[in-house]
Amino acid sequence: MIYLDAAATAPVRREVLEAMWPALTQDFGNPSSHHTVGEAALRALDYARGKAAEVLGCRPGEIIFTSGGTESNNLAIKGIALAAPRGRHIVTSAVEHPSVLEAVDYLVRFHGFAATRVPVDAAGTVRVDALEAALREDTTLCMVMYANNEVGTIQHIARIGALCRAAGVPFHTDAVQAAGWLDLDVSALGVDALSVSGHKLGAPKGCGLLYVAGRLPLEPVLHGGGQERGRRSGTENVAGAVAVATALALADGDRAADVPRLTGYRDYLIDTVLRELPGTVLTGHRTERLPASASFCFPGTSGEAVLLELERRGVVCSSGSACAADSDEASAVLLAMGIDRAVAQTAVRLTFTAGVKESEIALAARSVVAAVKEVQALRR
Repeated sequence: MIYLDAAATAPVRREVLEAMWPALTQDFGNPSSHHTVGEAALRALDYARGKAAEVLGCRPGEIIFTSGGTESNNLAIKGIALAAPRGRHIVTSAVEHPSVLEAVDYLVRFHGFAATRVPVDAAGTVRVDALEAALREDTTLCMVMYANNEVGTIQHIARIGALCRAAGVPFHTDAVQAAGWLDLDVSALGVDALSVSGHKLGAPKGCGLLYVAGRLPLEPVLHGGGQERGRRSGTENVAGAVAVATALALADGDRAADVPRLTGYRDYLIDTVLRELPGTVLTGHRTERLPASASFCFPGTSGEAVLLELERRGVVCSSGSACAADSDEASAVLLAMGIDRAVAQTAVRLTFTAGVKESEIALAARSVVAAVKEVQALRR
């Protein structure tokens, strides 16, 4: 089997499991307990916080451990917007993850906020001029994802961050897909909050983190024991914290070597598919995209039929976001990019980890071509 659905989840790295093991066995205590076992757990938690902070270029105290990207996004959006709003207006893009869009919708429905969704171009790139125009005196928060989970397009986060800073608007980015592939230095990006999910990086599901600048007030979403400096109550998942911090550090350390190699694999896959299958639509930006992400629409086919044919040939991939896998609706991201609804329903996404082999990518490219041709032949 060739696994090309890493954007949905990546396999757990052995180094991460080894780093977690002490927190699951000898240092299993509650980090809030004032005894030796609890203090050992607290040291492990502090170690994880410091390790993650090194990658993000922030202070350890600005790291909040969460259950993953969805919680991190919800905490950032609701927590910043409700803590000390300068107004009741929020700006985001048309291609955000559902955990962002639905958190914004919650603020609109229950707290009287107004929201502006900034459009994107045909490549899925946020129109920075439109975003600048959308910022108002009463804008209390702006959110734009770093890299899209469906089409891989990378946004101009540093430019947007500079605009928000000049306007005095806090800026959050969902970096769940970008982590491990792109620079996450929060100062260079100009972000006030940034979300990471562990299972995209080689940690187990159910662990993540949120960076929030120390100067920003944050209203907690979870209330209770006051853990994480009162910002996220609940007994900390120490092993999960160690896992996400270790996976983040490993991926960041490997980035310089992995990105050029995987970019070459990605481009080979894209070039082969576009050359061998005329009429194929590449979704996302041709070059300003994640190095391990290729996505297409195959007009005149069924995306589901192509996926089934690929799995029959030993290639596992998806049609887009795993969070919308049970929906029959066309992707909102593709529709926002101006892709026809019928074409959008033929989408296929291939995303891979750093461990993929060149021979596997070559075989996957041949398999995509053969699978699409098989489905086209059956539909004639």
